[in-house]
Amino acid sequence: MRIAVPMTGECLDQHFGHCQKFALIDVSPETREVTTHAEFTAPEHEHGSLPRWLKERGATLVIAGGMGAHARTLLTEAQIEVITGAPSEPPAVLVRRYLDGALQSVDRKCDHVCSH
Repeated sequence: MRIAVPMTGECLDQHFGHCQKFALIDVSPETREVTTHAEFTAPEHEHGSLPRWLKERGATLVIAGGMGAHARTLLTEAQIEVITGAPSEPPAVLVRRYLDGALQSVDRKCDHVCSH
């Protein structure tokens, strides 16, 4: 399992499409423990590009704050699970909460109007 968390600074960025970087965290399905944690600069924001970029990097789950309906649809079509409504916490904390069953998806759409 590879979990992607959009970040600005050291915590989750509440705006999925405009984050500075992504944490990609690998979790062993057998032990449910983190095996690797790497951070990558997010690609330049283009409408619909992030789901493809994340799929190319092997993401199977995205933990996000707010997210637009189009991004959610593209991620789902790419067979990437989506959890929204997460708080601005460090990725390791969010992943542990998810693995412990303490992080549930809350439907929080991005209310920003894209200028593209």
